[in-house]
Amino acid sequence: MTTKRATTLLLLPLLFVQSIHASVSIYHTPQQSQLSVAAAASAAAASGTATAGPYVGLAAYNTTILNAPPPPAASTFPTQITLQLTDAPMLNVSIPQKSSFFGFSIEMSVVNQVLGKNASFLQVPFLNLMANLQQRTGRIDIRVGGNTQETATLVDSTPDGKILEKDLAGATNPTQTPPLVFTAELLYMLRNISEHINIRWHLGVPFNDTSNFRLAIAEQGQAILGDYLIGLQVGNEPDLYAQHGHRPSTYGPQDYFNDFGAMIQAMKADEAKLTTRPETLLIGPSVQVIWTPDEVWDTGFIDAYTENLAFLSVERYPSDNCAAAFNTGAPIHNPQDIIGEYLSHGAVVGPLTLYSDSTALAIQKGKPFLMFETNSASCGGFPGISDAFTGALWGVDWAMQLAATNFTGALFHVGGQSVSYNPFTPPPTNESTFHQWTVGPTYYSALVVSEAIGASNTSQVLDLQHSAAAVFAPNFTPLPDQLVAYGIWENGHLARVLYINYVTDTTNQSDVTVTMNLDQPNFQGNVQVKYLRAPTVAQKGNYTWAGQTFGGNFQSDGRPIGNEDIQTVACASATQCLIKVPAPAAALVFLSPTGGQDADQKGAPQTTFATTAVTIVRNTASIDPSVLATSNGRSGALQIGSTSPEATKNAAATLRVGLTMVMGGMLGGAAWLMMA
Repeated sequence: MTTKRATTLLLLPLLFVQSIHASVSIYHTPQQSQLSVAAAASAAAASGTATAGPYVGLAAYNTTILNAPPPPAASTFPTQITLQLTDAPMLNVSIPQKSSFFGFSIEMSVVNQVLGKNASFLQVPFLNLMANLQQRTGRIDIRVGGNTQETATLVDSTPDGKILEKDLAGATNPTQTPPLVFTAELLYMLRNISEHINIRWHLGVPFNDTSNFRLAIAEQGQAILGDYLIGLQVGNEPDLYAQHGHRPSTYGPQDYFNDFGAMIQAMKADEAKLTTRPETLLIGPSVQVIWTPDEVWDTGFIDAYTENLAFLSVERYPSDNCAAAFNTGAPIHNPQDIIGEYLSHGAVVGPLTLYSDSTALAIQKGKPFLMFETNSASCGGFPGISDAFTGALWGVDWAMQLAATNFTGALFHVGGQSVSYNPFTPPPTNESTFHQWTVGPTYYSALVVSEAIGASNTSQVLDLQHSAAAVFAPNFTPLPDQLVAYGIWENGHLARVLYINYVTDTTNQSDVTVTMNLDQPNFQGNVQVKYLRAPTVAQKGNYTWAGQTFGGNFQSDGRPIGNEDIQTVACASATQCLIKVPAPAAALVFLSPTGGQDADQKGAPQTTFATTAVTIVRNTASIDPSVLATSNGRSGALQIGSTSPEATKNAAATLRVGLTMVMGGMLGGAAWLMMA
């Protein structure tokens, strides 16, 4: 390593680092400006206020705030609701769900921002965020892939030593997807992360060239990740291939069936480098909306490839922002006009009815059925919706509805700084020494859903608004569309009930009181309640889950701030409890024969990674200011530390990373933990 590449790892308080940096400009992604103009103008017109101008910065930090819809009329929104709940699982309850149901899909092109610079420098805030979930679930499932996996090529090295590089000049698709090259160091980075946190990985095999399948990611993935590798995706949204120019215009389900079979044959022929295990980890068909999954099933896909299929999969976003983000020429969705669609339980239920036959078929065939990539809207989401409290409540409802309808996992997508829907976003590279991470609404959704489903791997979920109404009619109070209720049964007994109130009402007149009538034997008359809160669905940042928050933009190291607030509710009788659901909020009610003392349920011991270790680059080569100004952390322009694979890949035993705490900082045996 030359002097110009030398780095120094300092254990410095972040407050001190912040004090020596005044400010830095954030440059905008031009294609997002149309949407920001429309949203800002609409919000200003609705409120009768002037706007200082549209936001023109990075979408992940968009300051545009919409107007929350007005509360519904009292005549259409009853605030006194009665639910009859049984101790035994009710009719139409879901299959048992695993604790890691809520997972993440990370676009391959941004892993060097989100996960770490390389196998020797891991992002500490990411580890903390995952540790929060591990404490609740014991395990997290993450997919690394997306559109960028299709043209990715594993190479021995890159010219500048980075773990991946993007060919921005070769970007294609309406989403401007750049081809990638990456090194095995990326896979060692995943392995080292899994040595700290129990994360299991899905990877994608490139599928753009069926005459020359590039199987190196499967070969190296099995060797490096071992049992941490749980799935290999074959084709990402193949129903969009023709539309994106990646296949002939006639490309259809039968063609995908044939290509999938060709991939299997290529894997079988690669026996010198590939064991038989990866052949059994395949994931498909991962269709979006052009083909229905039933069209793929009709080809005989499941039976033909049953020995190879570890998971069946689809991908779905309920809407799209492509017209505003990429100037496709289609009508632009104005976020202010459609915010109500994300505050309606019916709008959650509707799109997912498409998959009812598929989930039933998956159960029949004994295959897990994944929502392999999802979020609020494709092409980056909507500012003011995806990045507001609306997105948090919607994310809870969407994930719970997926669980209730027998999906076996939901992976919420993570992009770069140019999207609004991220569960978590690292700061741009040129601000990483003085700005922290931004934790988005759907990360709060992950916490709520993880606790709702719990760590037992036996939980069954029921949408009480739809299924229970049929069971108990006519002795059931219909729920308005802005109020949602899910029952969760664990080990065959009612364990938790989750409520969502989508209404914003500063007068408290839309707060709802739910009377829960229970038939639980040995119930002691107390329950515990955790609340997901914000004053309005339009608020950005500083939401609280059980009193704890991750702050606003650039304010989080991945550890919750504040004291946990679990409220104990004394029930009116041994069989009747009154639960308040504020407007807006989600409320998770914990039931237990011992008086509800299960709100502190754990999937794993609490783990915290200190983040006072920051990286400072000294004596480096000078950087052209124009290059720095336009990097925005999107291309990983500043390389920190060595990418020498020998640091972490000698033998399986040396992959395990030991940590030593030093004065609140962290020094590692085989890997540094990086605050960036």
